[in-house]
Amino acid sequence: MKLNELRPAPGSRPKETRVGRGIGSGLGKTSGRGHKGQKARSGGGVRPGFEGGQMPLYRRIPKRGFTNIFKKEIVAINVEDLNRFAAGTVVNPEVLQAAGVIKSGKDGVKVLGNGSLDRALTVQADAFSKSAVAKIEAAGGKAEVI
Repeated sequence: MKLNELRPAPGSRPKETRVGRGIGSGLGKTSGRGHKGQKARSGGGVRPGFEGGQMPLYRRIPKRGFTNIFKKEIVAINVEDLNRFAAGTVVNPEVLQAAGVIKSGKDGVKVLGNGSLDRALTVQADAFSKSAVAKIEAAGGKAEVI
C-alpha cells in the first residue's frame, strides 16, 4: 500500500451538506437559519457564556483565593517504590522516569519514608524526609541531595 492509495473507510466521511441550494434540497432559502434575528445574520451569534445581557454565571459566582504562579510542583515517591531497582544502582530522577515510577521530574523529586527498603541503593533526589534517609542508610545505601 502506498500513500496515494490510502482512502477512508466507506461511510466514515459523509458528504458535506450544501445549504442554500434551492427549496428542493430542504436547506434552501434561509439555509436552516430561520427568519431574521441575530443568529440569522452573516457573522451573527453571541460569544460563549453570553446570557442575553443577564449577569453571566462566571461573574455572578464569588471569587476566592489566588493561584501562586511561582509554586513548585514536587513529585513524591516512597522508599518502597525503590525496591524495583537492583542493589548498587544509582537512582536519580532520570532513572525513575525511565522506569515509569514518575511521569516527569517537574520541579523536583522528594523521597518519603513509607514502606521498607531491602537493598543498598545510592538515591539522588532533590529532598528526603528524615525517615526516608534513615531507611535508605539502614539498608546500606546512601541518600544524596542534588
